[in-house]
Parts: sequence; structure tokens; C-alpha cells
Amino acid sequence: MPSDFPSPAHDLAQGFAQQVQQWALEVGASPEDAALAARAASALSLATSEGHVCLQLDELAEADRLCAGLRASRIVGTPQAPGAMPLILDGERLYLHRHFDLERRLARRLAQAARAVDGTPVAPCAQALLHELFAAGDARRNGEADWQQLAAALALRRRLLVVSGGPGTGKTTTVVKLLGCLLAQAPHSRIALAAPTGKAAARLAAAMREHGPQLPPDLRARLPTQALTVHRLLGGHGGRGGGFKHHAGHLLPIDVLVVDEASMLDLALAARLLEAVPASARIVLLGDKDQLAAVEAGQVFAEVAADPGLSPACLRELATLCGLDPAAIVPPPAAVQRTGLADHVVWLRRNFRFGADSPLGRLARAVNAGHGAQALALLHQAQAPAATDGAPARPAGSLRWLPQSQPTLSPAAQQCLLTGFAPFFEALRRDPHDVDAVTTAFDRFRVLAALREGDRGVAVLDELVASHARRVVNAAPQALWYPGRAVLVTRNDDGLQLFNGDVGIALPGADGALRVVFASPSGARAVAPARLPPHQGAFALSVHRAQGSEFKEVLLVLPAQASRVLSRELLHTGLTRARSHVTVVGSAAAIEGAIAAPTRRNSGLGARLREEFGP
Repeated sequence: MPSDFPSPAHDLAQGFAQQVQQWALEVGASPEDAALAARAASALSLATSEGHVCLQLDELAEADRLCAGLRASRIVGTPQAPGAMPLILDGERLYLHRHFDLERRLARRLAQAARAVDGTPVAPCAQALLHELFAAGDARRNGEADWQQLAAALALRRRLLVVSGGPGTGKTTTVVKLLGCLLAQAPHSRIALAAPTGKAAARLAAAMREHGPQLPPDLRARLPTQALTVHRLLGGHGGRGGGFKHHAGHLLPIDVLVVDEASMLDLALAARLLEAVPASARIVLLGDKDQLAAVEAGQVFAEVAADPGLSPACLRELATLCGLDPAAIVPPPAAVQRTGLADHVVWLRRNFRFGADSPLGRLARAVNAGHGAQALALLHQAQAPAATDGAPARPAGSLRWLPQSQPTLSPAAQQCLLTGFAPFFEALRRDPHDVDAVTTAFDRFRVLAALREGDRGVAVLDELVASHARRVVNAAPQALWYPGRAVLVTRNDDGLQLFNGDVGIALPGADGALRVVFASPSGARAVAPARLPPHQGAFALSVHRAQGSEFKEVLLVLPAQASRVLSRELLHTGLTRARSHVTVVGSAAAIEGAIAAPTRRNSGLGARLREEFGP
């Protein structure tokens, strides 16, 4: 494990180790075994602080001795006899009891859903709609398998469907058509839409409105119009770890659950959400297995989406439903790992946004595949030449690179930052009372950073834009509130109906007083600045914060040099927040280091799933 953990993680690990050692001594373990248990507990605590669900003991020095000491410590349970022990040892994997229990519960619920093949014949009207909705696709015209159609067909026959695809691969388009087919099959189905963040939930609801007109009017009228955060769907009313109204003992009153941006679900939230879904309901998880994992412990979606294989029986069934030759349905050649969830996973791999040959699309694919040399070659082709005024000339393509290795952001990069927000500044100058124009201009561009602190961190970048915004509106240089200030809510406030991730802009009302305006499908809402829950500036966001969001253009700011914060998934996520254009600021060393460092989180979810399905 890395040694440069932040101090709070070290303090927590030390305290936990001392507690474990004391427990072991109190139940009669030898001092040596108690000390070994404490050492393992400290390493486990540090591992969970980095998002691992368990500790791989075989990665530590003296692993055999540690395992022996743990088994003799009298405070370590096993999967067969977990008891009330604080730690669970499963082969070479060491867990906190809580994480082991959550992992086992999640695996059982997934396996339960996967086994529940729907025996009801597909209604002719549902099959006819399945053909009609996907008839115009290029793949269909060429006699190839349309994986969006196959996903919808699987949803008609399975109670668990996992759809993985990057931005632009049509996940939300697919889910609208999929829901149309399910409603044709069962018109009175109660459908819940959810996502981990308010922004992602709003985008899912917007997709229903945007793509709903593709459905017949009677089905379109039955589409859900609202999407909730997972916490709101479950009726969250307490602390971070629980306090939900809906759970295994009080199920959600639904027939279908659709969760978008499911790659952001951590182990605890995923387990609690799926346990609250009735056994008779369908579960549809949408996400990107190659995006950043959840902030908390686990990498649930990537593990659940790991096996896109299809059995011969499933191939024949899909071919019949979709009117295809079974030979035309060719799933990806190899699974990341076998999980028992084959026949329930679809990978959407065709990108409809970037185009096969666009520089941005090619770079995203190279990063995702771990091809560092290819990625750097593409970036060198997109390297922006400096103009006479020091600002980089804007190329016609979708990608631009500023290969800067100095710690501070160069004048050229700062100019890119301000140029990106120029339409927003112009909208503020023209009419700060025109909420639609100002918010539309603001939403087209964003600065994303890998770091929170430092010269290239979110705070510094946000203040660079804020300083310019103050000058645009003639505000005092140190003014906290001014027309055009953008804020991001960082804590839920049920009373105000504001949630973590919501973004608002301070604008003057008819009386001249500033209100923070939050745009929503039902209309803009204005909140007095003094009433806002905890918040931060929103001109610049961390890549983690930007998950579930998309912008027409993005300025992606990476550290000056290689950093342990950087990973392949972070770089891929940052690049794919852009719909049409991205400017990358960062050194070749930082980019190469990120591509060479895929995220790896220790977990036993795959093993738990295989146990559920047996040999």
C-alpha cells in the first residue's frame, strides 16, 4: 500500500489497530498474535481509506505469518463462521465485518435478480415495438446486431440488466426505448428513475423528455417524468450510513428500477438500494465500467459489468426476439472476469458523439485501452501553437493540448480558461436578468481539475475565473457575492430541496437583490445566499465532482508532473465530460503516468457472485 496517506487516515488506522490489539488480548490471544492482528488491522484501515473493500494479505511482507497470527487472535471470523468478530479472513482477503456482510448481501441480491428469468411470453405488441424502435439503426440495415436493441430485448426477458458504455454510446436513448418496450408488455408498471447525484438524476429525466417522442403517444404518457437521487428514492433522513425509509424490510413500491451513472455507487449504497427493490421488479443499471469508481469503498459497477458473455440459449432467444441470425450476435471476445452474470450484461461500444475518427474519440479510446504512446502521438498532433499575443490558436478539431510542466498555470492556459467562459461573461454584460441566457451560456463550458489544492487545483482555478467575473460586473475585488457568482452545493438540504452537486448562479432579482438561481425542468428556483447549505465555487470542478455531467467544451487541467492522484480512469472521465471539444493542460509525463496507472480496488464481489452461482 502507498505510504503517503493523509494524517487523518493514519490516525484512524492507528486507533483501530490499538483497539484490535486490546480486543485480542482481552479474549486470550498471545501478545505476539495480538500485535500481528493490530498490524493487519492498521493496513486494512489504510486500504479502506483508499476505497478498497478488503486487504490482500498476499501483497504484504510476511503474509503467511500475518495470516497465522490473525487466525490465532480469536477476533477474526471466517465466511463459514463470521460470528460477531470485528474482522473476517477469507483466504488472503481480510475484511472489516461490515464490508464483508455488505459484499455478501449485494452478491445474494444480484444473484437473486439474475436467476429470476421472466417466464411470461413476450407480448406481440412489445416485440413489434422492439423492431419498430430500432429499425432505423445503421447496424440493423446492415444485418448486424444492434446492441441497443439487444439490451432492450434482454430487459424483456431478465430481471437484471447491466448496460455499460462510455458517453455518446446511447445508454439513455436505449433506456427510453427499453422502457417503452416494458410498458408495451406491462402498461401499468411502476417505474422509478434514480442516479447517485442530483445532476445525473436531472440528466436522466431530461433524456426521458428528449427521447420520449420516439414512443407511441400512449406509452410516452406513461414514461416517468421525474428522476430522484438514490438517497431521495430510499427516503434518506439521517446520517451517511443509513437512516433510509425503504430497505429490505420495507420495500420500494415499484416494478422497474433504472439507475443511471451506476458506476458512482459504492458498496454500501448499492447493497442498500438493491435490497430495497422487490424480488419481482426489474433492475436496470446504466454506467461506464471504465469511469472513476465511487468515492467510498468499492468498484461495484465495474465488477458487476465484467462479464458480457452470452450463452448459446440466450443467443438463440435474442435472435428470435430481434429477428436476427444468431451468428450476427457476437459478444466481446473475453470477459474481465467470470461473475455468473453472463446473459445479463451488455457493453455498448459504438460512439455516436465523437465519430470514429475524431481526435477526441481516438484519444479517449487510446487512454481507455492503456495505449500511452498512441495517446501522446494524438496529443502531439493537437498541440496548440502559440499566437503572437501568447494565447494558443484554436484548432478546428475537437482536441487541443498545452504541454506545460511548470507548477503554475501559464498565461496561455489562463487565457484558455477565460476564453471558454467568454459567452457567459457576455450574457452577464448583456442582461443579468435573463436567467435562461445566462445559465445556458454557463453550462456550455467548464474547467475540470485532477487536484483540489495547489496552483493547478480547483480552488485556485475557480478564483481565477471569479476574479475576472467580478471585473466584468464591476464588483469589488474581494466581494463574496456578486452577479454571476457560480456555486456548487456540497450537502443535501431537504427543506430547500437542494442536493449535493446542484449548481446555481447568483443573479439580481427585480428588486436588485441577489438570489442564487437553480435551473430545473420545472422552472428556475431562487434562494437567498444566506440560506444556502454548504457550498463552493463552481467555475472549476474536480473530475470526481464532474461525473454525471457533460459540457460542450472542457478545459482539463492535470498536475504538472506524474502524480499518484492521476489514474487512467480519471483521465478518461475528464476527457469524456466534453461533448465536442477538450483542451488538455498537462505534461507528457503526467499523461503517460495516468494512462499507465489503472485503478485497482481490492474486493471479493466477483468471488461472492461465483459462490452464489456455484460451480
